[in-house]
Amino acid sequence: MNIDDFWTVIETARTDAASAAEEDPGQAFASALVERLAATTKQTILEYQQCFDQLHGAIYRWDMWAAGYLIGGGCSDDAFTDFRAGLIAQGRDWYDRAASTPDALAQHPDVLAAIAEGSDEALFNETVNYAASYAYERINGDEDDCTFYDDYDQFCGPSTNHEPADMGESFDFDDASEMHARLPRLARLFLTKSHN
Repeated sequence: MNIDDFWTVIETARTDAASAAEEDPGQAFASALVERLAATTKQTILEYQQCFDQLHGAIYRWDMWAAGYLIGGGCSDDAFTDFRAGLIAQGRDWYDRAASTPDALAQHPDVLAAIAEGSDEALFNETVNYAASYAYERINGDEDDCTFYDDYDQFCGPSTNHEPADMGESFDFDDASEMHARLPRLARLFLTKSHN
């Protein structure tokens, strides 16, 4: 599976999810993604996970974390994992836009809808992190099957680098002036006048 194939899987799952009757669009997407992957092979699922990990790691940056911090009203390590998974779930266009300029997320329709609803969950999607393992379990016919991660480690080989990428320059997410300087559009949306 190459990166184009990966994004085709994501976009197809997005289309499937759009026609689902579930109330939670994020869960509908995760379910559709698991279904799509489970209809393939174990090899394809491992290749999908490798692409996912590369894309997930590529946005492990302070500026992206700051965007998640503003959108989520805070963002722990675990929440940042879910934020990056949720961003991948938005498809290639939004992923590329945000990877280039995290502040572009100020224009994302889900972010704007979340502001209107007073929600702090836009773009966070924990289940997407585990879609490959759930699909792998389904192929094996055992929901308690734990072989995915062992098989994935073997598939990736010993040369897999688990060190974080260069995260860029660190800065204080609680410093409103810093956030306004680095993410002006998101800061305008999420930081109240009392923080200016």
